[in-house]
Amino acid sequence: MEKSEIAHIVSQGAQTFGVTLPPVAAASFDAYAALLEERGRHVNLTAITGDDDVARLHFLDSIALLKAARFASARIIDVGSGAGFPGIPLKIAEPTIDLTLLDATGKRVAFITELCALLSIDAACIHARAEEAARKPDMRERYDIAVSRAVARLNVLCELCLPFVRVGGDFIAMKGADSTDEISEARSAAAALGAELRECFNYTIPGTDVTHRAVIYRKTSPTPGGYPRRFAKIQKTPL
Repeated sequence: MEKSEIAHIVSQGAQTFGVTLPPVAAASFDAYAALLEERGRHVNLTAITGDDDVARLHFLDSIALLKAARFASARIIDVGSGAGFPGIPLKIAEPTIDLTLLDATGKRVAFITELCALLSIDAACIHARAEEAARKPDMRERYDIAVSRAVARLNVLCELCLPFVRVGGDFIAMKGADSTDEISEARSAAAALGAELRECFNYTIPGTDVTHRAVIYRKTSPTPGGYPRRFAKIQKTPL
């Protein structure tokens, strides 16, 4: 498959979501895929490979969130960003986003820093653990939206992500369509952290039979100062 086909898949899929991409998006997604493939030979960035799967299961999966909340001109933090998903595709599709990318793995932060330079994307790339960064005064409750596609249970993600969100803002966790039990499990965690479930937004990735769910929490009150706890404590006794 030619690299230009990636741009075609993403453009057509975005239209299915009702999203019109900016003119520079095609070249950006082609360059993103090329760097992901090249660096992925040496660094563990993603298990998803191949142009079609990268275009659909990474890029379109990320862009779908634009229908779940208002991202235009919002301050966004992507917690556990990894290879830049969903934060960088969201920024490509909606350039007005003020983006922070946070990851605890140095090699992945090096990749997203290189990628942002390549694509001329203005974003803060931070190498830190979420439970430590969320205690910094310039990051705690400073964001309109926190997003995460990290592989963790929802009750754990709530404790790691909600402290970043301002009161009135949203935390969006990207989950599978079969996440109902996780949502029920996380109800008390969200309440303890000052949030409530606002909506579950289900979407099917265009060109596939894959359905995912954006679980959206609204921050209703400040997160108590005792959270987030140390990660060992979060794992041992999740909320």
